[in-house]
Amino acid sequence: MTQPWTHPLTCGAAMQAAGVASAVPELLTERLRLRAPRLEDFPTYARIVCSDRGIHVDGPMTPEQAWDDFCRMVATWLLRGHGVWSVEASAELLGFVLIGMEPGDPEPELGFLFTAEAEGQGHAQEAAEAARAHAFGALGLPSLVSCIAPENFRSRRLAERLGARPDPGTLDGVLVYRHPVPEMSV
Repeated sequence: MTQPWTHPLTCGAAMQAAGVASAVPELLTERLRLRAPRLEDFPTYARIVCSDRGIHVDGPMTPEQAWDDFCRMVATWLLRGHGVWSVEASAELLGFVLIGMEPGDPEPELGFLFTAEAEGQGHAQEAAEAARAHAFGALGLPSLVSCIAPENFRSRRLAERLGARPDPGTLDGVLVYRHPVPEMSV
């Protein structure tokens, strides 16, 4: 049985996909490029969420569940005008950052998933800062949260380094970290 992520694209389908992807804003930081996700990014996504690293995002997932999750996050670009970016440094895929709105989220969420190899180098913080600036700036979102499992200490520390603070209580067993809204100049 062919898995959907391994099925080859026709030339016409690849051109259509590239056209849609060109509508996703590319964000550049000092070291990183946040770009539209591509089909060839899925194996890295699956490697993260299908392993023990996926425990904090309803995993470990099966490859089929990971594909469904990846597709839903990519589709939010069409439905909400924001979604998941693939994060690269020197053309190497490091992970993913997103402005999402999953079922149960109280408001738009800033999320981040990175490979073990990319950890500890400030990449997740740099990518999250760029995505958050886009959310508040270009998108004009009035608020942004990160929903984090209580035992996910790395993500909690990252949210705190980003200036987010926990809201009182939890939501369905996760902590809600509220990101500061930047002051708007008049």
